[in-house]
Amino acid sequence: MSFLDILKKPYPRENAGEVESLIEELVRIGIQDDYLSEHPGRGFNGQCRHIRARAIGSQLQQIGGNDLMSWAYRKVRKQAGKMLASHLEYAWKDIGDWQP
Repeated sequence: MSFLDILKKPYPRENAGEVESLIEELVRIGIQDDYLSEHPGRGFNGQCRHIRARAIGSQLQQIGGNDLMSWAYRKVRKQAGKMLASHLEYAWKDIGDWQP
């Protein structure tokens, strides 16, 4: 993520606090739990995707669409690493028109 990407925030100013909080939570989920599991249950759905991470993805989709989801994905990749970001990529499958 370049410096210019950080300056171009793809969400309305009135949602800034909410978006920042959601992204912080998303990074924390990835580091603590991962976005994928080998088995459903304990916070993971039937497709072994983290339930709360998917809910955050849906909220981001509602606020700013695919542009905001992609922006958040890049922030997660920078803060949590490429492997966890690739797990998030799959965990968000079928949310809106999600494409990293």
